Amino acid sequence: MIVPTYLPYYVITGGIGIVAAILFGLNSALSKSDWTASDRASVARTSSIVLIGWFLVATSLAWMDAYRAAADRIPTIQYGIFVPILIGGLLIWRSSTVARIIDAVPQQWLIGVQLYRVLGAIFLILYGAGKLPGLFAWPAGLGDVLVGVLAPVVAVAYAREPRKNADLVFAWNLFGLADFVVAVTAGFLTSPSQFQLFAFDLPSELVSQFPLALIPVFLVPVSVLLHLASLTKLRRGALRDNNRREIARAPA
Repeated sequence: MIVPTYLPYYVITGGIGIVAAILFGLNSALSKSDWTASDRASVARTSSIVLIGWFLVATSLAWMDAYRAAADRIPTIQYGIFVPILIGGLLIWRSSTVARIIDAVPQQWLIGVQLYRVLGAIFLILYGAGKLPGLFAWPAGLGDVLVGVLAPVVAVAYAREPRKNADLVFAWNLFGLADFVVAVTAGFLTSPSQFQLFAFDLPSELVSQFPLALIPVFLVPVSVLLHLASLTKLRRGALRDNNRREIARAPA
């Protein structure tokens, strides 16, 4: 399928902006922490290398059509989606350094930065241009836009009253993750492959091509990991609150 001329500028510029926003927010949070200067510099440097390197690798693979779908072969885009999520999720679960980073970064920032999800409106634009099927574009586009619009609202609510709005943060994270489950499933079922079940007249071929493939293989994993980090921070905060209450109730 012919790629619209504006699409590379939209996706690449958006991807660079998201990388810059994440690194800026991380560095800002670390600068306000009680970490040593050497620890802050080390984490900032490593984070920049990992995030920028990941973006460049994902861009290169998409450019080389590593994820391009075809009706006569098994899709490969799932590796670009799930391998980074598995690696990042393992680090969130097991790495003490990542745990310290999550503790240092404000919850409201982990939420608010996902304002970039409104960029998912591109799916609706491509649907209107006859480039994507509605079965994929509508749930993926509307879900992303709604998550993105709600991100700063939930972030501000949590910043004002953390304990009162913890459930709101939890619900927003679950909604954001559910949006990806729906979008990825719809993408697989409407893309050319041996597993395609719908949209044979207009398959989601464009999603597996450069540059739109960067959304599932880079922006989706980044967003999923931000959701997991937010949920992890929320759980740790609840555990600390419970411990404080138990200590307060304990007899002297």
